[in-house]
Amino acid sequence: MGTRGLILVVIDGMRPASLERAIADGAAPVLARLVGEGVYVNDCVAAFPSVTPVCAATIATGVGPDKHRIPSMNWYLRSERRYVEYGSSFAASRRNGIAQTLNDTVYAMNRDHLAPDTPTIFESLDDAGFRTAGTTYLMYRGRHRHEPSRESRLARVATSTLFRDAVLGPKDLFYADIFASRRTGCRSQLGLAGQRDQHSGCVGSALVADDAFDFMLLSLPDNDVWSHKHGPDAQPDSIAVADAQLQRLADAAGGVNALLDRYAFIVAADHGHDQVTNPTNLLDAFEDWTVRSPRGRGFETEEIAVGLAQRSAMVYLLGGSEVERSATAERAAGDALRSSAVDLAMLRGDGETRVLRAGRELRFAAGGDLVDIHGRSWSVDGDLGVLGARIEGGLLLTPDYPNALQRIDSALACPNSGDVLLSATPGAEFIDWGGAAHIGGGSHGSLHRCDSHGALLWCGTGPDSRESKAEWTIADIAGMVRGHFGLSQPPPPGQSQVAGIRV
Repeated sequence: MGTRGLILVVIDGMRPASLERAIADGAAPVLARLVGEGVYVNDCVAAFPSVTPVCAATIATGVGPDKHRIPSMNWYLRSERRYVEYGSSFAASRRNGIAQTLNDTVYAMNRDHLAPDTPTIFESLDDAGFRTAGTTYLMYRGRHRHEPSRESRLARVATSTLFRDAVLGPKDLFYADIFASRRTGCRSQLGLAGQRDQHSGCVGSALVADDAFDFMLLSLPDNDVWSHKHGPDAQPDSIAVADAQLQRLADAAGGVNALLDRYAFIVAADHGHDQVTNPTNLLDAFEDWTVRSPRGRGFETEEIAVGLAQRSAMVYLLGGSEVERSATAERAAGDALRSSAVDLAMLRGDGETRVLRAGRELRFAAGGDLVDIHGRSWSVDGDLGVLGARIEGGLLLTPDYPNALQRIDSALACPNSGDVLLSATPGAEFIDWGGAAHIGGGSHGSLHRCDSHGALLWCGTGPDSRESKAEWTIADIAGMVRGHFGLSQPPPPGQSQVAGIRV
């Protein structure tokens, strides 16, 4: 175990180029210090789809969607014949039902949707006896029970109506104003955009001042909101706000030097951002289909459900035999690709994964003569140009779609994913179920490098060089956290987790 505690800082959507510009402009002095004294990676690869719930689950567990089971931002829950909406927009939440959206996001995501046999970093550290803490983050599951907060008037109103249930989280949990394990005087206006970074900074500084944790996940999500509204080029302004929260932690410790004496740091983006120039109604591509709509009726006649998640989408087949479903999936993929906004369509077929693009096809399966830069072996057939791939010395390279085969394979293997996955062309975004898009702003979700690459850095922990891995991914972060505390990989799926719960 390291002699210092550890703070994992997640700055939502932080592009490497934006971080570098903020540092060059002098707007992010604490981050500049961490970069200067630590290790910086400017091309850390997100999960796919590269939307926040999927990426947050991968950061918190160290595995992809095939294992953690969070498939997207908006997806279709087959067992309940309904859409799950984690808050793509207020309009989409209204279309799906505000109460249902809030319940899915605050409760069901961790309690029901996140795989129960895949431990989070909070659970791993709780089980080992370390003091854990977390500020508002989508993935918070730990071993400690937390009742809804009654600290403020706003919290009392919220927790007496919508948020009545207890949750399991880290030892100290702060989630908007809904859960607060100790009195800090910090307020977030129920997680209002633009207030969340300030709330995390307030809570984090209080915990640093009290020396209250060994590990803290400090979530700074407002960069993503700012980038969605103003575009990726505006991120240096919101990164400066995030940096100011790190300075608040430093002030509570007695200065940056004192903070770094006490804590090691990992700072990570969950994904990148791409400028939206082509907002597209993907449902137009399925005008000849009967599509299940949120809160709709007519289950017997509907053919497909379509999960719309920014620069990604999923098509779910709602009926038919296995033979019929294979043909239906191919037809759905073909119809989707008629849209100029759809770059890639991905589906299973004949024991292989198929990737379709503009009349061309690439097929692959695990095991074979080709090896990717992560050391995984693959058999590949068809048009390598579909993924802009090339082979050099037996090594399969996909620079435009980083870690493409593994990310596609993991996404399709997720039991909650659709039968056909779609990735948008650069600049395109799929208008959500509420009719909202980030026109003039940024978005993310695709397989393409433009929104799959994020910033990653560490200081006081981890390897001495970025070259210790050929390519870093957000799935590596959980291992770095566990390794800092001398923990091995989590127990295999199926091992009972109940005994570790502390009330």
